[in-house]
Amino acid sequence: MKSHSERIPSGFGKGWKFLLPALGLIGLVLMVVAVGDEQSSSGKATAGSKTDVSACASACALPSHVDLSSGKFPVQHSEEEWRARLNELQYKVAREQGTERPFQNPYHDNKATGLYRCIGCATPLFSSTDKFDSGTGWPSFSKPIDPRTLGEHRDTSYGMIRIEVHCAVCGSHQGHVFPDGPGPGGLRYCINSASLDFEAADSVEAILELVREWYATALAE
Repeated sequence: MKSHSERIPSGFGKGWKFLLPALGLIGLVLMVVAVGDEQSSSGKATAGSKTDVSACASACALPSHVDLSSGKFPVQHSEEEWRARLNELQYKVAREQGTERPFQNPYHDNKATGLYRCIGCATPLFSSTDKFDSGTGWPSFSKPIDPRTLGEHRDTSYGMIRIEVHCAVCGSHQGHVFPDGPGPGGLRYCINSASLDFEAADSVEAILELVREWYATALAE
């Protein structure tokens, strides 16, 4: 497994700093990572909740058709470099905005404690503390670690209106966000496993430390 410094591309800090407000590092991390003993992975959407599972699955199953090619992302790679870094499915989903099969992806039922990073640049995107079982067959989260790390585009393909989400650091497509999730935010981030890299952690506090270490390394570049 690569060290945190090896995961962050050279020169990354200069591009990343524009995403951060004038907050101290510790304050930022404590603000965006909830430290608690209970994970939300036991929350399951049912027919009686706000979430209509069949409708959710239909919306998640369709690929996205928004144009991210002109995005000025801090991490940039050529198409050849992306193909060398990612396997076929990862490239299809993250770089061509495809969708993987429901229930046949590694993280949809992952209940382990840990951190979900962007497959393209290792940016911390989601915590297992905010993961829940939506019943759709894709990893679902109630919120990102830091909303500034996710870009959004209005996606009107297939006669639907959806909000596509992608990594704001490298532009890798992640999935879509819907207003039918649990908790006070009411959001459901339907994310592809192929767009994520999971790093197990011993505790919620250990997740916090991973995020803190990544931010410190990125800002030091």
